[in-house]
Amino acid sequence: MKNGVVIVGAGHAGVQAAASLREDGYDGPVILISDENELPYHKPPLSKTFIKDAEAKPQPLRGEAFYTGSAIDYRPGIRIDRIDAGRLDIAGGGALAFDHLILATGSRPRTLPLPGSDLSGVLSLRSLADARRIRDLSAQSEDVVILGGGFIGLEIAATLRAAGRTVTVVEAVDRLLGRAVAPVVASHVRQRLEATGVRILTGTSISKLEGENGHVVAAITSSGERLPARMVIVGIGAVPNVELAQGAGLTIANGIRVDHQMRSSVPEILAIGDAASYRHWFTGGDVRLESVQNATDQARLAARTITGHADAYSAVPWFWSDIGDMKLQMVGLTAGGDSHVVLGDLPDNKFSIYHYAGDRLLGIESVNRPGDHMLGRKMLGAGFSPTPETVAIGPEGLKAALAEFQTMEPAKVRA
Repeated sequence: MKNGVVIVGAGHAGVQAAASLREDGYDGPVILISDENELPYHKPPLSKTFIKDAEAKPQPLRGEAFYTGSAIDYRPGIRIDRIDAGRLDIAGGGALAFDHLILATGSRPRTLPLPGSDLSGVLSLRSLADARRIRDLSAQSEDVVILGGGFIGLEIAATLRAAGRTVTVVEAVDRLLGRAVAPVVASHVRQRLEATGVRILTGTSISKLEGENGHVVAAITSSGERLPARMVIVGIGAVPNVELAQGAGLTIANGIRVDHQMRSSVPEILAIGDAASYRHWFTGGDVRLESVQNATDQARLAARTITGHADAYSAVPWFWSDIGDMKLQMVGLTAGGDSHVVLGDLPDNKFSIYHYAGDRLLGIESVNRPGDHMLGRKMLGAGFSPTPETVAIGPEGLKAALAEFQTMEPAKVRA
């Protein structure tokens, strides 16, 4: 393999793929390409501690010595224009040949086609550069409007409110976190945020952004209300970066379509992370997941595929979000659920929702109950669905039931 493996994208997925190739004994060239000029860094802190603390530094995924010590050729500040017959065309000139290519191109913020969206002070958060801009401007901004009531928007809202800003969240649909958690969890999050002083408008759209001297000063709702804003943050979701793959003729279906070994429609090209879509073993449906867990687990599997293994992707999906004093942890995929069981107390800000489709446990959403989350990962990985009555007994009863299940029928632990 004289040309080795080239990895495009140096986020969680790309860096893990490079590391896993070496861990799995791959001894050919490994080239890791980033279009940023930073050492690869953790993204979750950007919406929390980083934008609040002027002294905060980015947290590297791996130290610089890791790349040199592992013979990983990290190349920052490079943009790829095209994939062409076993090579990459580099913007500005030059080409890079590969035996295998891993596309870890991630996703980017969805844009909002709105009058005034090009004003200074209208920002999104995806990269370290974005976080620096938000941090710098927030220090000069009393009033902040956040468009979108998903995880990113609410994390930023909680962070900036704790830093003393006047924060308004505007969500077009009738509740927060509509694609992410159950209504009871969304309602709880709303109540906790509003108690801190965050104003939340659901079922509300913005008709335009108003500016003065080229800088945003207000967001105008469709009903005509004027929301003062020195900074507007757009957090209305993300779209996968598929342009390179599409230009190369790879199959695209809400992302770069891959099989259970992370191979695209061109076998020597693999795709992982936010940009990859696939048939999920747990639901039987097509998904594209945006999470650190999904990115790193797929990266490990891609490395194993390249090193000659034939494992199928079978990791249990899990997610998390820190919103103010709430640590939300989700495991499983709960779409299609028809009943649920609540464990714990909402007023105590510590509870879990166990979601079922019939008698099958689909997933668990937890707020400040990390033990439930970890146990849920074990149960779903083992293929164990406790009865609602067993759930009601509490964690100790669940642990005992899981142990009994595992002795009666050896578990197929997936993650």
